[in-house]
Amino acid sequence: MTNAISDLLRTASERSVPVVRGIADDRLGDPTPCAEYDVRQLVDHLYQVVVNFQALATKKDADFSREAAFVGQGDWRAGFAEETAALVDAWAAPGADQGVTGQMSMPAPLVGRMALGDLTVHAWDLARATGQEYTPDASVVGEVLEAFGELAPTARKMGVFGEERPLPDGGEGATDFDRLLALTGRDPQWQRP
Repeated sequence: MTNAISDLLRTASERSVPVVRGIADDRLGDPTPCAEYDVRQLVDHLYQVVVNFQALATKKDADFSREAAFVGQGDWRAGFAEETAALVDAWAAPGADQGVTGQMSMPAPLVGRMALGDLTVHAWDLARATGQEYTPDASVVGEVLEAFGELAPTARKMGVFGEERPLPDGGEGATDFDRLLALTGRDPQWQRP
């Protein structure tokens, strides 16, 4: 039996895994729209998110304090795909989307949507940084936009989100994904230098 979160994670992974697979080794030092990370660091961060949110799905604690270093470890692209599939499976388990998570003590559905948001937004970061095409699924964007709207004030205080960016032309013609990127402090028009 699956639940909405696992279905959304599966949809998001079908679009994010190809982006990670498409990262060439000579792009790993390039900047990303996520200013504190270059491509290598952002892949490591996203990999860590994917692994840790598997534990959170099972109501176990996750360790976000360790420095992530997955890139360069064997076939890390295939490893990311495998861990992302494991993330989907973890959130498909009965009860994963119920109750509260480990040390985060947050409602499980919201935590699942946090993982969904990272997978979606960071795939865009990586695609932009490495010159790849990326279009997230509209249903995923809708779920993440709602969840991140709720989380944004706390996420900004914790330094997880930057200040919300204004949209060009007052948001006229902006997509929901543009709004999501701006909400997280990103410039939807960001281009590689």
